Amino acid sequence: MALVSRVSGFSSCSASSHFRKAKAFGFNPICSLNCTSSSSSSPFTEKHSIERYQRDSWVYNTKLEDASSSCNLPFDSNSVRENDIALQLPELKKLLEVLREKRESGGCDGGEGSCGPGNVYLVGTGPGDPELLTLKAVKVIRSADLLLYDRLVSNDALELVSPDARLLYVGKTAGYHSRTQEEIHELLLSFAEAGATVVRLKGGDPLVFGRGGEEMEFLQNQGIQVKVIPGITAASGIAAELGIPLTHRGIANSVRFLTGHSRKGGTDPLYVAENAADPDSTLVVYMGLSTLPSLALKLMHHGLPSNTPAVAVERGTTLQQRVVFAELKDLADEISSAELVSPTLIIIGKVVALSPFWPHSSREASLPVEAKSAFEAHN
Repeated sequence: MALVSRVSGFSSCSASSHFRKAKAFGFNPICSLNCTSSSSSSPFTEKHSIERYQRDSWVYNTKLEDASSSCNLPFDSNSVRENDIALQLPELKKLLEVLREKRESGGCDGGEGSCGPGNVYLVGTGPGDPELLTLKAVKVIRSADLLLYDRLVSNDALELVSPDARLLYVGKTAGYHSRTQEEIHELLLSFAEAGATVVRLKGGDPLVFGRGGEEMEFLQNQGIQVKVIPGITAASGIAAELGIPLTHRGIANSVRFLTGHSRKGGTDPLYVAENAADPDSTLVVYMGLSTLPSLALKLMHHGLPSNTPAVAVERGTTLQQRVVFAELKDLADEISSAELVSPTLIIIGKVVALSPFWPHSSREASLPVEAKSAFEAHN
């Protein structure tokens, strides 16, 4: 199968040599994963947290209760990733064999009457608040055999998983990808081919900056049926949380979603600033913390007023939510002062001043003259 061939090749390369080296020096194999305690009480799955490894303990075939929160080895991120995957290989292969045997015992013997592959569901879990999950998402999550989940799937959402299901973290963060996108594709394909019901859990909506389209295209080209369960994207969920209408008659007649990241070697994501600098539109920036200073300058250069209301929201809709309101010219500095971290969503536009939390002395004063009548009608 695709996974086995890829995994077998990987296990014979430098990953296994790193792992053997760690064992030779007598290190705890869990320590070789560079695990740490979750000290920030994150609502999401942090890359090397003890909580993550406890949740996925089946794939390491070892007990994690004794793992120390201070077991840090001097490995670079590539070595940690390789060790992690090397530890997972045996149990992933075992699970594939169990699934195949289950299919064959049920009459799927590869003959003319053989069963088809399992289904893959791309499921959006919303921006973080588990109560924003759809009923259909909850139903699918509870019926899965295997769930591949991202970093921005909330811990509360993962509590809904059936005790018989298997969880596997495939999250990505700046500087560390637990799995490459190609490896995720192969995992989805291999377990679907073995007849499993596979759920790919993503924060927000799987088809809004979630690379769900790439996974769907890959699997469909391999003959695998893919079903998409939409989720509330961060723009909608967080704007609603703050009382910000993304569009509003007389104030904003359109909304634009922009990613602050580009593909490696791709075009600068900020090239759109010239067209995005529309005072009658709302701009929502995903993954834009690092590029906001440049984006703000470009927007103002292309004519967006420097006093345009804006807001940055860290971990929106969760109990750990933090919010920074500011005018566009000051937003980057205010974010830096507040030390916001990822995930942070940024909303720029006159509609931000309609929020009941807009801190300026007069929300009306933040709106241009032509929008004041709409503001008065709104209130």
